[in-house]
Amino acid sequence: MLNNKKIIIGITGGIAAYRICSLINKLKKEGADIKVIMTDAATKFVTPVTFQSLTNHPVHTDTFDTINKSDVEHIKLADWCDLFLLAPATYNTINKIAYGIADNLVTTVVSALPNDIPVLIAPAMNCHMWENSIMKSSIKRLENIKIGAAIPKYSFVGPQKGKLVCGYEGEGVLEKNEVIIKRIDELMKK
Repeated sequence: MLNNKKIIIGITGGIAAYRICSLINKLKKEGADIKVIMTDAATKFVTPVTFQSLTNHPVHTDTFDTINKSDVEHIKLADWCDLFLLAPATYNTINKIAYGIADNLVTTVVSALPNDIPVLIAPAMNCHMWENSIMKSSIKRLENIKIGAAIPKYSFVGPQKGKLVCGYEGEGVLEKNEVIIKRIDELMKK
């Protein structure tokens, strides 16, 4: 159970963004409190109003839009959560995080997270992008960052193999909700 656990979901611009609606419903049934941050590209797939309705929280989309004028929004968000879930995580965003690029609200909040807050990354992309050597290097780079001696700061769940929207068959499909939730639960117990 995720009773009273505070989770930020960073949604990036992939077709799998629509699947986060059902994930939020399942996380809320587990007792989690959810806030959503979206990249501009993500808003082209699912509107912020949808996620606001599902979470009962304002959805954050722009680094310079502040909901509370007295707060530095990316710091306030980073300090609020117990876990940051990046789902769906695109090639672009994973590589930005791996190399410290913070040029949108999602990447800026990740960069501002306290060191003890885990980041779970659920990739979804074309299979060739997932197998790209730059992607593999970024994954390895992120997995080597630890909280303390052994707990990973960044961990991955999925992707799974299947039929991709682009027509290819291969690894790149967003992991199933149940698997993502199980991984979140494991990280919350550490």
